[in-house]
Amino acid sequence: MKTRSSAEDYLETILLLSKKKGLVRSIDIAEELGYSKPSVSVAMKKLKADGMVIVDEYGYINLTGQGLKTASEVYDRHSVVFKLLVSIGVSEEVAEEDACKIEHILSDETFDAIKKKLNS
Repeated sequence: MKTRSSAEDYLETILLLSKKKGLVRSIDIAEELGYSKPSVSVAMKKLKADGMVIVDEYGYINLTGQGLKTASEVYDRHSVVFKLLVSIGVSEEVAEEDACKIEHILSDETFDAIKKKLNS
């Protein structure tokens, strides 16, 4: 995988699909992200080598403890940024697209400040 944000997108997608479907396969990820199955297979091998996912004998993909932690953090960032954008008048469709981009580049300081502001 080329970037950290790519790995984060895969992990977040696995998290969301597992909540929605229970069991996650490479084809589910490919369909959700609009990627080819071979691209997803390469990414899963990298995530497996990095200790982020486990692929069982039936091809089902599960997040490890570290994978779950990372995916949850990315999803939290996404949710907070989405909420902020909608609160300032951005349409939900655009807010969703922009949150997907912004979630990867925010510093911890900025993210914490946004989260604090939204919760006040």
